[in-house]
Amino acid sequence: MAKATRAAYGEELAVLMKENPKLIVLDADLAKSTNSIKAKDVDPSRFYDMGIAESGMIGHAAGLAASGFTVFANSFAMFASGRAWEQVRNSVAYPKLNVKVVGTHAGITVGEDGVSHQATEDIAIMRVIPGLHVFVPCDQYETKAVIRYAASIKDPCYIRLGRQNVEDVYSPEDKFDFTKVRVLQEGTYAAIFACGSLVQSALYAASKLKGIGVNLTVVDVCAIKPCDEEAILDILQKHQLIFTAEEHSIIGGLGSMISEIAGEKCPRKIFRIGMEDRFAESGSAEKLMMKYGLDGEGVYRKIRKALAFD
Repeated sequence: MAKATRAAYGEELAVLMKENPKLIVLDADLAKSTNSIKAKDVDPSRFYDMGIAESGMIGHAAGLAASGFTVFANSFAMFASGRAWEQVRNSVAYPKLNVKVVGTHAGITVGEDGVSHQATEDIAIMRVIPGLHVFVPCDQYETKAVIRYAASIKDPCYIRLGRQNVEDVYSPEDKFDFTKVRVLQEGTYAAIFACGSLVQSALYAASKLKGIGVNLTVVDVCAIKPCDEEAILDILQKHQLIFTAEEHSIIGGLGSMISEIAGEKCPRKIFRIGMEDRFAESGSAEKLMMKYGLDGEGVYRKIRKALAFD
């Protein structure tokens, strides 16, 4: 069943609100869009709309966390990461406070709201903050699991979610270990590391590549930081050609993380699939993903070209 990761987030947040009386939720005047409104439905006394003021919201979140609360602070990814970056760095990460910054509407699939709302730099600028965990779940079940995991640890976190419905990769019965990457499909010679909505694109591409005799290893990397370096190295060592795929700039995100590990410990030819140092534009999510080659067909074509079949 297709469901947006932001919708799954709201559902799990409501469950956690019932379980944990020390959980507080803040939002920057976008609660219906981020789905944090579901927390208000459970307990309005522990939900605060901070207005269009992400920097102030993060400051309040830090104060509440310093007072012993677990705080989820919500906005669109563009503003949760960009507008409030200094406060996340200085007020949350530096003192190691129990704040979970949740950025929804990430990437270019925010659609017609245009470039001002399309966060394609957020993984890069958040993963560089010392001590901040960064997660990019790919479907509703991984989202619910990572939200529950983030709530269970005391470390500051950034969780990146999307606006559009995405097809399920996992099932309700799946168990998750967010200290590990997850190999979804075993192949030979080539492997692709993907996160978020590009996991579905990678799986689609892998299914088409089978038709031309290419078995691709597909790896879901939800935990960007801290990363499962041991397993990533093992996959690098087993494959001669590596791809990365993300709904994000190819600079600083998942592709850069994999390249850094490879460059230091296991040199490989790496093709990074993502936004290539440019802004997108206003348009439907589907058309933008097609234009920039981030849908399943686009990822398939890019891998096929790199494999020199065309």
